[in-house]
Order: sequence, then structure tokens, then C-alpha cells
Amino acid sequence: MADIIDIDAAVIGAGPAGLMAAEQLALGGMRVTVFDGMGAPARKFLLAGRGGLNLTHSEALPDFLARYGAAQAHLTPAIEAFGPEQLRAWADDLGQPTFVGSSGRVFPVAMKASPLLRAWLRRLDALGVQLRLRHRWTGWDGEGRLSFDTADGPRSIAARATVLALGGASWPRLGSDGSWSDLLARKGVTVAPLKPANCGFVAAWSALFAHKYQGAPLKNVALSFGPRAVRGEAVITRDGIEGGAIYAISAVLRDAILAHGEAKLSIALRPDLTAADLAARLAKPRGKQSLSTYLRKAAGLSPAGIGLLQEAAHGTGVALATLPADQLAALINAVPVRLVATAPIAKAISSAGGIALGEIDADYMLCKLPGVFAAGEMLDWEAPTGGYLLTACFATGVMAGRGALRWLQRA
Repeated sequence: MADIIDIDAAVIGAGPAGLMAAEQLALGGMRVTVFDGMGAPARKFLLAGRGGLNLTHSEALPDFLARYGAAQAHLTPAIEAFGPEQLRAWADDLGQPTFVGSSGRVFPVAMKASPLLRAWLRRLDALGVQLRLRHRWTGWDGEGRLSFDTADGPRSIAARATVLALGGASWPRLGSDGSWSDLLARKGVTVAPLKPANCGFVAAWSALFAHKYQGAPLKNVALSFGPRAVRGEAVITRDGIEGGAIYAISAVLRDAILAHGEAKLSIALRPDLTAADLAARLAKPRGKQSLSTYLRKAAGLSPAGIGLLQEAAHGTGVALATLPADQLAALINAVPVRLVATAPIAKAISSAGGIALGEIDADYMLCKLPGVFAAGEMLDWEAPTGGYLLTACFATGVMAGRGALRWLQRA
């Protein structure tokens, strides 16, 4: 297959960051080709949108920016340039208006990702952006050209600027497998190890508990670890625990496990009740009721909550039926759960780690690779679910695309 030698910019990765970079370059009049290893673009984006595409969040920008933790200072210029308001306006311009849900999260009215993606691809096509699928990037050849494996064999591509937007390492079957990290490391680029983010965890469940309660929800609970606390829901899995509330504190739990081999999570099953109120309810005579029935009626616990309480008591050798009301109340709102590992990164919603932020300049160009830019989850940042992940992918894609455009205009 003949080389493509006359393109201005190559974008590698057809997810939100890559497509946004391509749009910025094409709007600037550049000839752009987007390459992706999969047979269709934006596979993970489409999966994320199946249950309702959470594009961004409506909270005040200072609170929004704080969600990025240690990466806040680096990401602030990008999100100030293309944040929630600009993202909503962009979607509306594509004919995909958005609305704010009761939680403050922002969704397209159509809810799904597919209508937005179709409209976006039509716009990119009208701008002249070319899309080359089943092109798996393998690095650079001896002449500095981009190398790809294709169904027709190896291919080399010459481009005046390159934007890398290959994603992290979660959901590798959809194309983001993190294999690019070794390619960049060999070029001297510092790449932090890729780790699961917004992930579930492995808990030391007994076989009986895991068999009986896997898939059971824990609703309206409060989770805490150290100074971090969050309200929400979680789901018991065969191997541990996952769900929105878990994802919200997954970073601190993951880092504790990496440092100490375990993390002690505390779960409040009835966080809306004070210890005194709960103890008063539990002080009433149990009569002939089974313990499970009594806990369900007196404390309002779900079957899964009761099972979790019994599992915790079993682990400490304590018989729940022998505990005084005040001690039982205390345990109900501080059930200890020992987490011993993260769930595999392939099952995580996103990943942390990646290209160190100090390796890119204000235009998102790699300082050690002039003319090569990077965006999205390839960079070393993480954020909770709730629209923050996608917003930063879009925003860094805009920055990398505009940076590459300036580079080409100066050349």
C-alpha cells in the first residue's frame, strides 16, 4: 500500500480527544487524517453512552476543576477554554441539545452517544477529515514516519504534525490497551504506570456471602475511608464491591492498597439515623423474631445490608445477637470491609497514570518530540465519574488540536 506523504496532520485515536483534535485542525484549514486500530470509531464512547451519555456536569467551575485533584493546575487552562458551557454549546450546534439531570449531570436529550457521534462524523467529513480504521500504530520507522499495522501489511505515514489520543488501558477490547506506553518510553518520555481508576475492588468475602449476595445493591449508604466520605450506592460482587459510591473514592482506596496491601473501608448502612436514634430502635424487645427480621423491621436494613453486617461480625468472631443496642447501632453505621486489591484494569471505567504532565508544554506538545502532541487519557490525570472524564478528554483534545494547528502555521 502506498505511503500517504502529503497530509498536514495525523491524529491517532478516534475517541473524543482525537476527534476533537481533528476538528480543531480541520477548522484551521489543515488536511487531517484520523487513524484508529479498531473497525469503528469511538467504541468506548459509544459503550459509555448506552445507559445515558453523561457529557459533563453543571456545578460551578471552581468546584468542577477541584475534581481533578493533583492535575487541577495543569488542566485548568484547557477546561477554562473548553469546559462544560462550551461543550454543551458544541453539542447543541451538532443538533444534539443537552439537559441538566436532577444530580447536576448533563446529558444529551437523546441520551445515547450514537446520535451525537453520527452528527459529529458528518461534520468532520464535511470538513474534509479522512478516517482510516484498522490502522494499529506501532511507533516510528527509521525515517521518522508513523508506522502502522494494517490488514494489508505494514504502512508508513508521513505527517507534519501528529496528535496522539490513544486512551488509557481500561476496556482494552474496545481499543485502549496502553501499548503505546512502551513506544513513548523508548523515546525518553516519562510515562507513569497505568493504574485502574473509577474501579471496583476485591474484598475478602467468605464463600457463603459471595454466593448469596453477589449482584445485590447497597442503596443510600455512606462510604468512608480516612477523611474521605461519600453518599450513594454500591453493588456487592462475587469478588468484592463496585458501584458509583465506590468509584468516587476509588483513587484513595487504590493508593492505600498499593502502599499497604489493603484498605479498610467503612460502610454506614443507615447514615440518616444518629447513633442514639438507631440504638433506641434496637433497644426494643426482639421477641420471637429472627435476627434478620428484627434488623429489617427495627433498623430498616436490606437483606444485603444484614448479610454484610453478619459477614463483618463473623470476621471478628462476634455474635450479633449478643451485642448491646448501642454497640450494634455503632456497627451498623461503621461496617468494616477489608479491601485487598483493585479489580483488573480491563474492567475499570478509566485509568490513571500515563504521560507525565511535565512532559507536555502549554500547547500539549511533547517536549522531547517536537511536532507530536498528546491528549485525553494518555495523560497522567484522573477524575471521578459524573461528566468530568469526558469533559477533560474533549478539552485536552481541543488544546492539542489547537496547539498542533499553531505548530503547522509556524512551519
